[in-house]
Amino acid sequence: MRLQAPDAPTLMRSRYSAYVLGLHDYLLETWHPSTRPPMLDADPPGLKWLGLEIRRSIEHDAGHATVEFVARSKLAGRAHRLHEISRFVRENGRWYYLDGTFPEQSG
Repeated sequence: MRLQAPDAPTLMRSRYSAYVLGLHDYLLETWHPSTRPPMLDADPPGLKWLGLEIRRSIEHDAGHATVEFVARSKLAGRAHRLHEISRFVRENGRWYYLDGTFPEQSG
């Protein structure tokens, strides 16, 4: 039995750790069924995750939250940033990642 994240930011951190460790089963398990992909692609060889910064977290009500984060990585000597505003939902006492938007790519 796995422990359940008590809030969306904790789930976000655990999902980042799962990306670092390549734990695709956990990522799919914590992804809401309505938006979950059938599978995840393996990371490109040589990808190194460098850190996670949670910029903002808002709990809208008992069942909905958003977490804005920046995850940094390096691949083939080039630095990359993933800036996302993620939506989370809580169902039956359990938080799930729903989806996200990328603020630097909009507008």
